[in-house]
Amino acid sequence: MTEITTEANGRLKPGFGHQRKSCLRIDMTPMVDLGFILITFFVITVQLSKPVALNLIMPKEGGDPTPLGESGALTVLLKDNDHVYYYNGKWSAALLKKEIYTTNFSVKNGLGQIVREKQQWLDGHDRKEGRKGLMLLIKPGHGASYRSVIDALDEATINGIKKYAVLSTDKEEMEWMNKTR
Repeated sequence: MTEITTEANGRLKPGFGHQRKSCLRIDMTPMVDLGFILITFFVITVQLSKPVALNLIMPKEGGDPTPLGESGALTVLLKDNDHVYYYNGKWSAALLKKEIYTTNFSVKNGLGQIVREKQQWLDGHDRKEGRKGLMLLIKPGHGASYRSVIDALDEATINGIKKYAVLSTDKEEMEWMNKTR
């Protein structure tokens, strides 16, 4: 890598006797190799980390509502501070039966687990569509963060849900969430 030469151009200066100057020669090959490795690393990581857009199809304003079977509907209510509530079917029936549950975005037993359980239930009970019949309705409240909505959409994508919608929260649902702590 480095080489020390004891003679400077092969001559000695007069009056200095045997003192010799040394020339230092540095081999830059490893430094050039390192530069190319770093450039390659950054080019590859920039190519791998490009953001991907999520296709979100929103219904037209003022159009007729699409009928939805109660057994295939899973509604997720998002509140401030990452509070997540969910229920199956219609709001009025879930409220009467007190079947409005709370969950979170935990990997093991959060919203993803609820979605997978609903898909398994549909596989056993809905012979026509099975798990493809699941409709996830995401309803963020006034205090819900954008991150919570994206986390819910991520769960839909991770679990292969093809039918989902982001809707505004109904008045009754909003009043219930405001009462619930």
